[in-house]
Amino acid sequence: MENIKHVVMFSGGVCSWATAKRVVERHGAAGTVLLFADTMMEDEDLYRFIEQAAVNVGAPLVRISDGRTPWKVFEDERLLGNHRFDPCSKILKRQLLDRWHKANCQQSETTLHFGLDWTEEHRLLRLRERKAPWKVEGYMTEPPYMEKYQMIEWLEREGVKAPRLYAMGFHHNNCGGFCIKSGQAQFALLLKAMPERYRFHEENEERLRGILGWKQTIMRDRSGVKTTPLSMKEFRERIEAQLTFDKHDWGGCGCAVE
Repeated sequence: MENIKHVVMFSGGVCSWATAKRVVERHGAAGTVLLFADTMMEDEDLYRFIEQAAVNVGAPLVRISDGRTPWKVFEDERLLGNHRFDPCSKILKRQLLDRWHKANCQQSETTLHFGLDWTEEHRLLRLRERKAPWKVEGYMTEPPYMEKYQMIEWLEREGVKAPRLYAMGFHHNNCGGFCIKSGQAQFALLLKAMPERYRFHEENEERLRGILGWKQTIMRDRSGVKTTPLSMKEFRERIEAQLTFDKHDWGGCGCAVE
């Protein structure tokens, strides 16, 4: 591709769409690319959304992939991802996107745009440090400030249906409602809304723990004096037994950023 001036990290979230809209409003669609790094473990509705959203924005959509899922990366790296270590995001997002930028863009001529809202300016500052000397912007961190529900209303006024995960209560539209940085509230929602999908991840966690021979888990139990590992299997059994869990711990998805 030639003459790329603006690359929007088009993750499948509504904020990345809103970012793309502001990029095109300010700079036009010519020279703008919407870049989607596929983890091969996305919700099926995400693919519908990014196609329709790209048509709405009016810029070409480019899909790239390492070809592996996060679970395959964990196995290959012999490291189960969690809130402290994110080999999936590093390999399937950050490194993959970095390689594409270097191969297809001129550093001195291209601006990289990330879908971060006004509450995430600290992430934008870290991105600028990590991506230097590339120019990095996050137009949704700027006025007029918008909450996510306002972006969804804007999206639907434009005639594009929002990703279904938002209506189900998920805070982001990545990895099919799963994320190694999720908190107990999100895992509980995943179990309630999509029990088969939860079971898929639970079985993969158990399988990988067996391969690695570790006690390592994705979640942590912070209810006691000391923080201890908490497997998805153990967490499901707690929910089924109607035991309490942290309903305010949603965690955070930081793919392509941290």
